[in-house]
Amino acid sequence: MDIRTFETAAEAGLALARRVADALLRTPSLALGVPAGRTPRDAYGELRRLHAAGEADFSRASAFLLDEFAGIDSAHSGSFRRFLTQHLLSGVNLDPARTHSLNGVASDLRAECERYEEAIAAAGGLGLLLLGIGANGHIGFNEPGDSLTARTHRVRLLDSTQRDNAGLFGGDVARVPREALSMGMGTILRADTIAMIATGEGKAAAVERMVRGPLTTTVPASFLQMHRRVEVYLDRAAASAL
Repeated sequence: MDIRTFETAAEAGLALARRVADALLRTPSLALGVPAGRTPRDAYGELRRLHAAGEADFSRASAFLLDEFAGIDSAHSGSFRRFLTQHLLSGVNLDPARTHSLNGVASDLRAECERYEEAIAAAGGLGLLLLGIGANGHIGFNEPGDSLTARTHRVRLLDSTQRDNAGLFGGDVARVPREALSMGMGTILRADTIAMIATGEGKAAAVERMVRGPLTTTVPASFLQMHRRVEVYLDRAAASAL
């Protein structure tokens, strides 16, 4: 892992945004994997600014959202698609026809997951996948457990993950869906390059276990140790246990 530490969360986000802009310059048809969540918001804001300044062109790129809650549609206030639209997609020139997300209200969620795998394969796989990390070591909605699922799949969320996402549902944990759809660990590890961002002291223990701990399904992020090209963007607080 190529670990890069910055003084502040904002600086880490700016560096990640510049990394994406440079990747688009080198590979205009880049297939980009993007997560929702608080941590990448600085990066997304900077990407919008870079696009407005003519320094980030998404016109030939494609985007695949990492995960989505089951049981809500893209118009719902808690939808990850809506979050990404608000914080990134509405401010850059990504073609809507090449902007892909999981449909949490599909009539057949198993078939929806297979459709998503096929769409990623049709795009030639993910060239650059952005990731965050949960305090419990999850990435995407790949939760700690006895095993991990390789392909895009339906998952039951842990109570801690529901609590972490309550802010999208007015702070009411009871409104957070119990299930979600997520790219699987195999899908994630097939990306050409992975760029992980983690900020804040609350992520320090998970980052330390990701980098130094054993390879274990109880810390899904530890499987990034197996990948050939992982860049990790941290602020000082998130790096404090390293």
